Amino acid sequence: MPRPEPEGTEPQMNADEDGFILKAETEAIIGCAFEVLNELGHGLPEKPYENALVVEFGLRAIRCEQQRRYDVLYKTVKVGEYVPDLIAFGAVVVDAKVIEHISDHEVGQMLNYLNITGHPVGLILNFRRACLEWKRVVNTNRREKNGG
Repeated sequence: MPRPEPEGTEPQMNADEDGFILKAETEAIIGCAFEVLNELGHGLPEKPYENALVVEFGLRAIRCEQQRRYDVLYKTVKVGEYVPDLIAFGAVVVDAKVIEHISDHEVGQMLNYLNITGHPVGLILNFRRACLEWKRVVNTNRREKNGG
């Protein structure tokens, strides 16, 4: 199981032998999502899954932030805020969903979220059905951000 990064440090962004960045971290998050789905069942509203993920991350010593705020900028002017469900390992945006299926729309949203946060990887987790649906999204145009 991957270890959480010490507070105040950034996770290593090195790719594994297959070229996946943060592969072990995303696998750990998906493992937590399977555990949450097995415990709660499927089809509840999104918030209980988000909250249960926070509990499961804590049980597995995975560092996460819930509902962190990020400024949305337009030509350097703040025009709004984006508040992701969770940021795990200080680098992975986690979006808990209860939707029919993960489509290009959700993938496009996640790419926008990654651009806003500056994080490299996002996970969309769909708890609608008895079998977890998930999608890993990587921002190949990643820009460094200072966050919030």
